[in-house]
Amino acid sequence: MSDSDYLVDRRRMARKVTFWRVAAFAVACAAIVGLALAFGDREFGARAQAHVAKIEISGVITGDDKTLDLIKRVGESAAPRAVLVEINSPGGTVTGSELLFDALRELSAKKPTVAVVSGMAASGGYIAAMGTDRIVAQQTSLVGSIGVLFQMPNVVGLLDKIGVTVETVKSAPLKAAPSPFERSTPEAQEALRSLVVSSFDWFKGLVSSRRGITGQELATVSDGRVFTGSQALGLRLVDELGAQKQAVAWLEKEKGIAKDLPVKEWKRTEDRALGLFGIASSVAGAVGLRDLAGGLKALDTAAARPVLDGMLALWQP
Repeated sequence: MSDSDYLVDRRRMARKVTFWRVAAFAVACAAIVGLALAFGDREFGARAQAHVAKIEISGVITGDDKTLDLIKRVGESAAPRAVLVEINSPGGTVTGSELLFDALRELSAKKPTVAVVSGMAASGGYIAAMGTDRIVAQQTSLVGSIGVLFQMPNVVGLLDKIGVTVETVKSAPLKAAPSPFERSTPEAQEALRSLVVSSFDWFKGLVSSRRGITGQELATVSDGRVFTGSQALGLRLVDELGAQKQAVAWLEKEKGIAKDLPVKEWKRTEDRALGLFGIASSVAGAVGLRDLAGGLKALDTAAARPVLDGMLALWQP
């Protein structure tokens, strides 16, 4: 065989290998997506048995669909007799926190719920905790940060230094105000303040109605600071010091939940590895398409990244 024939044969073989890798990738994707659609929402094995469900609220709260879907699935399932909501969050957007609170109140209407503050339930995280029937926190957990903020950078000074001017034509003076490209007017500041105050009043009203705190006590807990679990207990922001053990004991004693029911963790859709980009990335890597796997993984990561927009109920922006 000549050198030219050998090279042609090698190229032909390489094309065949690539073809079968891509074909295997496509078939595997189709099979996994089919299984996900067929079985993704069904209960299997131990989860179909009576248990105490455990769901996790962590990181920045955005009111994402996957978290809301998780809460809905737990509420619609007959197997969970009660729900532990483990919270470790500095908060997030005001609207996202409201969506989460409403979802947890709907869940609490169906099953007893207890929030267990593992590390922090600050600002929007505390709004979520108030959506449950009871709040349990450890002595050193951080709780509170009752307040609302709006922040944005102002780059006018920087633009002045580099000689850049942003021209704007508005239909009215308060359109798109405040803007990072111009100095805020008193009118724009006042309009923004009215939004923050309105959301803050809603937050305080929630604390008052859910925790029974009014008057000077409400003013004390709603000055924006965080409290330790021990301090929060004295201020009635939490009901008990402890962790999962104490939460389960309360469910057994006060809500009639059968003793020694197992605690089973429920996960969001992406935690169960059913995200489309995540699945495709894993399959591509398994069949040797490394470059494609890396690109799909990047898309999966970008799709999962929270986006903060609007006013925040957040302890550390």
